[in-house]
Amino acid sequence: MFANFWAVLNKELRSYFLSPFIYLISAVFLLLSGYYFYSDLVFYVQFGFGLNIMENFWQLMFTDLRLVIMLTVPFLTMRLFAEEKRLGTIELLLTYPMRDTDLFWGKFVACAIATLFMLSFTLIYPVLMSSLQPFDWTLVVPGYVGLVMLSLSFIACGLFISSLTDNIVVAGLGSLGTLLFFWILSWNDGATQFGLISTIASVSMVTHFQSFALGFIDTKEITFFLLFIIFFSFLTLRSLEARQWRGRR
Repeated sequence: MFANFWAVLNKELRSYFLSPFIYLISAVFLLLSGYYFYSDLVFYVQFGFGLNIMENFWQLMFTDLRLVIMLTVPFLTMRLFAEEKRLGTIELLLTYPMRDTDLFWGKFVACAIATLFMLSFTLIYPVLMSSLQPFDWTLVVPGYVGLVMLSLSFIACGLFISSLTDNIVVAGLGSLGTLLFFWILSWNDGATQFGLISTIASVSMVTHFQSFALGFIDTKEITFFLLFIIFFSFLTLRSLEARQWRGRR
């Protein structure tokens, strides 16, 4: 039952880690996150008078890390289905006795592992800070839980966009644009307080990540991200199913 899933997972992991691509993306990810770590720390050292520097620093740091994740995840998801379609291998996969769910989850889990691989390097920041100034790690754990949920949500969305095209550039830019849309929905509070716009703004990633950045694990927000993942996973499976039926015609 899981043989096809493991085959797809192994194939995608080899594709990620046996090529220089993931290491290049990781380098960019760490360059950006390292810059934010340094600049946020300098900001609070210079201007954080009267504030609990540890609490406010991590809130700002996790807020910045979510942006770095949004900018890098589309590069990991853009090729997963688009490249298969461009090379024609997707047609071969769909003729195998393989369920669409095996194909989807194999790619999803592989991309999640690659993303967590990049994110794991940022643990050096709290470890470094702890060696200089001990702090309460309960401030950090919720932030990383939020970053993981956010990453999985971005991956689910990116896979759906990738399943719609055979052009990896379009898939990457489409994913980035879609994630940015969900990102900025609640930026203008004055314009999103009433009517349909208010309902749409309620799915803003900024709003639902905030409690994690503040150091709280809110089950309501975890539920939101799980529903977001399920929704885009459903759309991706329907996209694969539609292509399979078109192929049978």
